[in-house]
Amino acid sequence: MAAPALPRFLYLHGFASSPESRKARVFERFFEERGASVDRLDLRKPSMEELRISAMMAHVRARIGGDEGRAVLVGSSLGGLTAARVAARDSRVCALFLLAPAFRIAARWKARLGEAAYRAWEETGGIEVDDHATGGKSRVHFPFVEELVALDAEDDGLPDVRVPTFIVAGRRDDVVDNDATRAFAAGRPHVQLHWVDDGHELGATLPEIEAHCDGFLRPFFAGAATG
Repeated sequence: MAAPALPRFLYLHGFASSPESRKARVFERFFEERGASVDRLDLRKPSMEELRISAMMAHVRARIGGDEGRAVLVGSSLGGLTAARVAARDSRVCALFLLAPAFRIAARWKARLGEAAYRAWEETGGIEVDDHATGGKSRVHFPFVEELVALDAEDDGLPDVRVPTFIVAGRRDDVVDNDATRAFAAGRPHVQLHWVDDGHELGATLPEIEAHCDGFLRPFFAGAATG
């Protein structure tokens, strides 16, 4: 009897990052070692300057495949938020593995920027940010954050995810809102939340993260080597 077809594994990078990031490459190797492959998506959609989470979500959904497709999404930071929002809307997503997901990121940015800088972003239409993909600076327009605010207003910034989910969060993360991560996991028995002694990039604990990913996703690898 033939082994069941594997789901598609998609990796979603974080804000101002790219499919060529260190974590993206780590997960590429991780899946290859298990006889599978991961599609490292480019979420700078439609462009870095005109970034929209709706465009990012549409890109992810298109890459899942046809109506009968299944996908496991691995998302980091803003990619983690995007993965969760897709899973809340698309029944083809069967599991999530999230790294420091950026729940309620619009409110977090506003608090970190301060009222004056946030208002300047709105009034000028754009803000300059560090671009981790290029090593330089990029400008991001304000409609990006407006769309995030509108989505958060629909569900208090916590997507209604109902598939098995494993979250790794850093206790020393000063970028995303860890209280939002706790709130997302609370009362959801299908969500596992694991804390590591690390910051937002989670670079110091990648071996530990890979071990958790292996345990969580092992059922999806069944037959990968022989199928």
